[in-house]
Amino acid sequence: MLQIFTKTIDLGDGRTIEIETGKLAKQADGSVVVKMGNTMLLATVCAAKDAKPDVDFMPLSVEYKEKFAAIGRFPGGFMKREGRASDYEILVSRLVDRALRPLFPSDYHAEVFVTINLISADAEILPDCLAGLAASAALAVSDVPFNGPISEVRVARINNVLLINPSASQLEQADIDIMVGATYDNVLMIEGEMNEVSESEMLEAISFAHEAIKKQCTMQLELMAEVGKIKKREYSHEEHDAELEARVSQFCYQKIADVVAKNIKEKELRAAAFEAVKADFLATISADEEVNQMLVDRYFHDVEKQAVRDSILATKTRLDGRKTNEIRPIWCEVDYLPAAHGSAIFTRGETQSLTTVTLGTKLDEKIVDDVMIRSKERFLLHYNFPPFSTGEARPYRGVGRREVGHGNLAFRALKGMIKNGDENPYTIRVVSDILESNGSSSMATVCAATLALMDAGIKIKKPVTGIAMGLITDTNVGSYAILSDILGEEDHLGDMDFKVCGTKDGITAVQMDIKIDGLSHQLMTEALEQARVGRLHIMEKILETLPEPRNDYKEHAPRIEKLSIDKDYIGAIIGSGGKNIQELQARTNTIITIEEIDGRGEVEICGTDKKGMETAKSYIAGLTQEPEVGQVYTATVKTIVPFGAFMEFLPQKDGLLHVSEIDWKRVENVTDVLKEGDVFEVKLVGIDKGKFKLSRKALLPRPVKNE
Repeated sequence: MLQIFTKTIDLGDGRTIEIETGKLAKQADGSVVVKMGNTMLLATVCAAKDAKPDVDFMPLSVEYKEKFAAIGRFPGGFMKREGRASDYEILVSRLVDRALRPLFPSDYHAEVFVTINLISADAEILPDCLAGLAASAALAVSDVPFNGPISEVRVARINNVLLINPSASQLEQADIDIMVGATYDNVLMIEGEMNEVSESEMLEAISFAHEAIKKQCTMQLELMAEVGKIKKREYSHEEHDAELEARVSQFCYQKIADVVAKNIKEKELRAAAFEAVKADFLATISADEEVNQMLVDRYFHDVEKQAVRDSILATKTRLDGRKTNEIRPIWCEVDYLPAAHGSAIFTRGETQSLTTVTLGTKLDEKIVDDVMIRSKERFLLHYNFPPFSTGEARPYRGVGRREVGHGNLAFRALKGMIKNGDENPYTIRVVSDILESNGSSSMATVCAATLALMDAGIKIKKPVTGIAMGLITDTNVGSYAILSDILGEEDHLGDMDFKVCGTKDGITAVQMDIKIDGLSHQLMTEALEQARVGRLHIMEKILETLPEPRNDYKEHAPRIEKLSIDKDYIGAIIGSGGKNIQELQARTNTIITIEEIDGRGEVEICGTDKKGMETAKSYIAGLTQEPEVGQVYTATVKTIVPFGAFMEFLPQKDGLLHVSEIDWKRVENVTDVLKEGDVFEVKLVGIDKGKFKLSRKALLPRPVKNE
């Protein structure tokens, strides 16, 4: 017999979220169905019984997958089945992973697989804001060790009113759109975009989200109680050697502190100095003494972390000698790549981005055909992180989840500053290649992209910069240090990675991950203010390089001309099977696109040949022009017949030049006066049942009669 347990969360405005367990996927360690309206998520968790040998980290895998059947659609492509994860699925997986990962016990190393499937979908109810709740609830009803529960919600501000988990149509009107993940007590993760809002407005939205999350965490605890208190499984994944741990600490702590005090600026030299300390310790071990190398590495890492943190808190001086609020040296350059439509180098310390901008047409738009999202995007941003950027000797096997996430953050930071309509007729692709990395490479991407866009002549609304903030805390004594523009080591050894992007007037995007229990409102306020000052400092540096967008596009960049025509002429421009438009593109060396929008045909003509673009524009304008009696046209002789000639006086419009209208003098033989291909002006003298009558003699001086 099924034993089904159900809990309902009231969102306070008539909407509810239902959590159900005990019906589906009962062989998993934990499974729940989360339902809101017609949107349903099935979340399962399975954990290995023991850790693999020599694993000293948390091997967590979170997979969010959307089923096309959930919304009654067939997958695209030849195979007609779901394939590799879309960018959206990867981004949702990352959101859940980042909130769950810090809450597994630090010594728990068994593989854990969390799978969230969208099994029913409502286009208005977005599933990403339910995925974290579903994953946490599945863990809550399992025996997998987990220090939750957590939940995630979306907060949007619409007309100055904050809403929890708004509908898709409501979200289109929002000037704040953030996802917040938290336990009952602490905020763990923030990610989202804003329309240049202040730091206080963002903090208000975060607090609003946390209140809603507290209710969802309480409901999960009640569900656990109803299911029956589940005893978490026992595990022993780590070998310990207290004597070895003490020896490593006693020998290495002060030596590491001495390395830190040298303020070595180069990452490689610092790493070599730390490795030398470890090597010195290993040299103290006698040949006949058996020591577990993995334990030495773990204990050394712990001592290194403690020594670095203690030093920063005590001296307020960082590994590379900077003060806590000091930004690394910055240098920038634009127009580095002469063949690109726009390019920039942004270097901050040992982090460097080479970014390009490519301008394209409607044909270059990205077509998004996901389960929940079907759209077109005319602004694209891609982030690449090759191994050589950190000196690693390994192959580059393509884009990973981290690159998708970092690129999305930079995309969200910049997209609100890209003008639409006639001010920007292009499809824009920005590509950031990280050539060196020592922290904050996604923020370097934002800065380099701003410069590259301005170098390309794109009239962005305002420049955008970004900065990554860090945090070192000692809860025993209540001391802390907020770090601006963090190094890779400070991210790894610290308690927070808080990326903030914005213009001089406000925040446009944020991403925050917390590794500790608790981040007070006061501390977050200080971090945001320090980030604001840092952003403005970086803004000064990039504006010294290029103060505003270039007045014009590069000479080799494509130009776009737009025409708006009556929709009835679209077919005439395209022609049967596309024959007309293909011939016109080939003849004028242009790319022409036509789209019906609001009952009009919107035509874009793109090319680098100015003469060809003018020819194409004139041809289309002529094709859509209504012939007027009495007007003069430049016409071409197409066919000669005994009684005159047929001439094209407008694109695809022919008229008859009768033999009697060729000249005032009598013309016995048309071929004596005209030949095919002749071009001259004629006058439209009549329209009879759709047939056009042309005259050449009407434009010639009338002979004077002899009296």
